[in-house]
Amino acid sequence: MRKYSIDRKTAETDIRLSIELDGKGNSNINTGCGFLDHMLTLFASHGSFDLNVECKGDVNVDYHHSVEDIGICLGKAFAEALGDRKGICRYGNMTLPMDEALIMTAVDISGRDHLAYGLKIPTEKVGDFDTELVEEFLLGFVRNARMTVHVIQMAGTNSHHIIEGAFKSLARALKAAVAIDSANADKIPSTKGTLA
Repeated sequence: MRKYSIDRKTAETDIRLSIELDGKGNSNINTGCGFLDHMLTLFASHGSFDLNVECKGDVNVDYHHSVEDIGICLGKAFAEALGDRKGICRYGNMTLPMDEALIMTAVDISGRDHLAYGLKIPTEKVGDFDTELVEEFLLGFVRNARMTVHVIQMAGTNSHHIIEGAFKSLARALKAAVAIDSANADKIPSTKGTLA
C-alpha cells in the first residue's frame, strides 16, 4: 500500500496528516477552517485518496499558517507515499467544469517542483477564508511533493466555484498521474531512470 503519515509541529501549527493513495476517498478532516475542510474532503473524494488531517493552528490570527503548513505536509506525504515512483503513469490532467467555472489542471510527477498558477479569483474572501491562500496551499504542496502543477482558470466568476474546481481538478489529475501503469509496473517513467 502506498501510504504515509506525517506529524509536524511548529510554533504556529501542530499537524497530523496521513494519506493512502490507493484508497476509496474516505476522509476525516479538521483544520480549524471550515472552507479548507470542505476543499480537502472534495480533494480526497475526487482523487480516491484516504486522507486524515488534524491541525491545531493559530487561527485566532488568521488561516495563513494552517493553510500553508497543511499544503507542506500533504506534499511531503505524497512524495513519501510514492516511494521511488516506479510504475506510475507520471502525467495526469483534468479539465473540470464547476457550474460557470472551468478549470484545467495538468500534473507531472517529475521530481522538479513548479507551480503555474492561473486562477483569477474575483473576491478577497469566501466566508472568512482569504482566497489568496489557495496559491499558498498549492505552493506548499508542489514544493514538497516535488512535482509540476499547472492550474489554469479558463472561465468563471464565482470565487467558491473557481476554488472548488481547482481542488477537484487537481485531485483527478493526481489520481491519473499516480495510477500504476500495469504494462510498465517495474519501470520508472523517465529516460533518466529517476524522478528524484
